[in-house]
Amino acid sequence: MMATLMQATAPAVDPFDVSRAELYRDDTWHAPFAQLRAEAPVYRCEHSDYGPYWSVSTYKPIVEVESLPEIYSSEVGGITLADFIPESDVRMPMFIARDRPVHTGQRRTVAPAFTPSEMVRMSDDIRRRTAEILDSLPWNTRFDWVDTVSIELTTQMLAILFDFPWEDRRKLTFWSDWAGDIELVKNEELRKQRLGYMYECGAYFQNLWNAKVGQPQTPDLISMMIHSDAMSHMDHFEFIGNLILLIVGGNDTTRNSMTALAYGLDRFPDERAKLEADPSLIPNTTQEIIRWQTPLAHMRRTATRDTELMGQTIREGDKLALWYISANRDESVFGPDADKIVVDRPNARRHLAFGHGIHRCVGARLAELQIGILMEEMAKRRMRVNVVGEPTRVAACFVHGYRQLPVEISRY
Repeated sequence: MMATLMQATAPAVDPFDVSRAELYRDDTWHAPFAQLRAEAPVYRCEHSDYGPYWSVSTYKPIVEVESLPEIYSSEVGGITLADFIPESDVRMPMFIARDRPVHTGQRRTVAPAFTPSEMVRMSDDIRRRTAEILDSLPWNTRFDWVDTVSIELTTQMLAILFDFPWEDRRKLTFWSDWAGDIELVKNEELRKQRLGYMYECGAYFQNLWNAKVGQPQTPDLISMMIHSDAMSHMDHFEFIGNLILLIVGGNDTTRNSMTALAYGLDRFPDERAKLEADPSLIPNTTQEIIRWQTPLAHMRRTATRDTELMGQTIREGDKLALWYISANRDESVFGPDADKIVVDRPNARRHLAFGHGIHRCVGARLAELQIGILMEEMAKRRMRVNVVGEPTRVAACFVHGYRQLPVEISRY
């Protein structure tokens, strides 16, 4: 009898609670988002594992929220639906989760690592490393694209950006996976484990920092921080926070777009044929892959005062999830074929995968460069990636990505 009563009073699962991990694990998120876009682009979800939140699922209101950082704060509650910071937790501030003016100064510090001239300087090295990895791949033999190509390429890039010891570079992948997994917030044991790994990451980087203090500036991110007014006096926790931001931002996003490139083009062979016939489509295809994948499904904002968004009353303190993953499939912007990869889509560049406004991804150019070079080097080798089994996906509503993708490569 008791069990029956319990079931009767427990809130039913809201079919429009798009924060549920299984939607992403099973790749079944398309239908609820399509319905939200059509019927309730700004929707109040009362019951979720992350508490009540507003789902913002179409292009226009997301741009509106992103354009008003004074009303919709990144700092008040952080940037994910998960509240990683109850009173007992350690706060690790990062500039993506800061408001102005702190955000402006800290972002300005790392931005020089991603200027067009830096991209030119790095491109030869990126091309050389990409070529080495592609030349080491086995033809007509099954292997995991995620581990062999996507993770290896992005982890090498991160190691170079941080001037990180080469032989330890896979630590960056490990820390990134733990840092970006917001599902851990639901389990006290895993939450503590995550915190332990974040401290381990911080201690490792503190040693790298200490070795560079008092040395001439070099073109890596740690040296840039040391030599800047905005970041040279960060306390230990803010240092860890910003490192984690740069690691997850530089690792998860590019790596999952590189996997989407293999998986997505295999799913749309007509589009792949178009690209194989005309490599000049590579820059546009890069944008289209990033749009189609959307490697971070959402960012969160918190209302700093009562306001209105598309006719809905938002109260001070309300949590909003900006679903980039849905806005990038918004039919009113990308047309009725928004769920497809279209390599020559005329407005692929309008995607919101990098965000919008003051928090737009600082490393966007580097991500585009790495993905574009990967496609160029594949085209030189006439390399086609054939997917030979279903991918294993990340079960979470923040990092939208792949754990494994079994493939074989062949020539076209």
